[in-house]
Amino acid sequence: MTSLTVSGRVAQVLSSYVSDVFGVMGNGNVYFLDAAEQMGLRFSPVRHEGAAIAAADAYYRTSGRLAAGTTTYGPGYTNALTALAEAVQAQIPVVLVTGDAPTSGARPWDVDQAAIAAGLGAATFTVTRDAGGAITRQAVEYALTRRTAVVIAIPYDLAALEAEDEDHPAPAAPKGTHDGGTDLGQVARLLAGARRPLILAGRGAHLAGAGPELRELADRLGALTAGTALALNLLNGEGYLGVAGGFGTDTAAGLMGEADVVLVAGASLSPFTMRFGHLLGPDSTVIQIDTALQPTNPRVDLFVRADAKSAAERLLQLLDGDAAADAWRAEASKRVAAGPGHHAGSDVTEDGRLDPRALAAALDVVLPERRTIVQDGGHFIGWAPMYWNIPRPQDLVMVGTAFQSIGLGLASAVGAARALEDGRTLVLASGDGGFLMGLSDLESLIGAASSAIVVIYNDAAYGAEIHQYGSQGLTEKPMLIPEVDFSGIARALGAESAVIRSLSDLAALQDWIDAGAKGTFVADCRITSTVRAPWLSEWMNAKRAAKAAVVG
Repeated sequence: MTSLTVSGRVAQVLSSYVSDVFGVMGNGNVYFLDAAEQMGLRFSPVRHEGAAIAAADAYYRTSGRLAAGTTTYGPGYTNALTALAEAVQAQIPVVLVTGDAPTSGARPWDVDQAAIAAGLGAATFTVTRDAGGAITRQAVEYALTRRTAVVIAIPYDLAALEAEDEDHPAPAAPKGTHDGGTDLGQVARLLAGARRPLILAGRGAHLAGAGPELRELADRLGALTAGTALALNLLNGEGYLGVAGGFGTDTAAGLMGEADVVLVAGASLSPFTMRFGHLLGPDSTVIQIDTALQPTNPRVDLFVRADAKSAAERLLQLLDGDAAADAWRAEASKRVAAGPGHHAGSDVTEDGRLDPRALAAALDVVLPERRTIVQDGGHFIGWAPMYWNIPRPQDLVMVGTAFQSIGLGLASAVGAARALEDGRTLVLASGDGGFLMGLSDLESLIGAASSAIVVIYNDAAYGAEIHQYGSQGLTEKPMLIPEVDFSGIARALGAESAVIRSLSDLAALQDWIDAGAKGTFVADCRITSTVRAPWLSEWMNAKRAAKAAVVG
């Protein structure tokens, strides 16, 4: 067997699972990166260690394929913690390969990295000379089966030492969950008797590949369909209501509230999806099919622990006969067509800056049809799922929402850009605050993307704080950001760019697209901070109501 270092053994095993590695080189991972290159892994350098995991996370969300991030020990590792926490919270399989303290004991600058990871919910697998490959394989299988982030730690004094020989078996085949047994018979009976059925799909259904089966099931029943923001358009077709929750229309939400039986597949039913308890009617029967150990919302009446795809296949076998709810679907389609959509925005604002709703609607017309959207966290997060055509669930990568963070957008765009292989244009939507946090990796995106458009919703403020706290009379001084010329910065780094102060200024972006959309274009869009997103108003109202209930 060819002699390998411990770092080489880690890279050898990883090469059976991943093709791409993102990171920053340092003392703790230099031998791993050397071995990774020899193994044929593609390394994409980023400029901040936090971007290593964020890029690997977005690579998985875009492609469904595992990727790895890598940092050095100590400060390199701690720089990656926010992105690591986001991956854990969002249930994204991702691997962080990092250096660690030597086996002889911690040095003055070392920290207890395993304890820190445990605090975030991530398991650490520390490799040894005699079992580096087996431990690496165990870590990767743990990440894939549990849908979480893991840390593979390489002690500093072992990194360049020769690894002992090990067997190198092929990766284990993934195991599916059970199909719910007799519980699905009860589900089938409830669905068959429904007069106003609704099927609501989440990201779990998308990851399970359950879209075709759930769509067929909806047609068999005559059910309406909807999706969470992370399962956008998974069940598109006749009777599709769009996004469930604060990004949806009031007309669609009203119809969801009238459903008598709701089948929830692979969705956690978060407060945002449930419109803070107002999405579903009080008398509706809610069935949840999920791989979680128990129901994820107290509103669930019947829970079946199962893989969404296998459960849908079984339900199709159990159900026969014509659709019982065709009239319900026909009525709903008429109401959706007649009902108001999202607000079109205004031509004039109080401060003379762009209305973000009008800007989003105009961008939908300009942006290439073959698009994959990466979206940072912030007040603007609803404009893309509300106003832009997003063809497939994997074409909307929403980062930061699980951990309630901002600043991961640029790094995530790097990973998504590397994952795209079909000529799609990567579109990053970011606020100015989050963009400034991740600014160093604009250079990384420009180097990684063959076709990318960056849309900065630049309101010279932390918009969510302005609306939540400035509106209460708190001082706005810490919430404001001096106007930044992102267009000038982008050009200095090699991108094409324009400041967008009016909708007519989008002509510069259109010209770049017409010329082939090659490289990166940064649209520095100067928007008003006077328009509050409806999802945020809904959240604020729910918080006030909860506070009043406690006081009362």
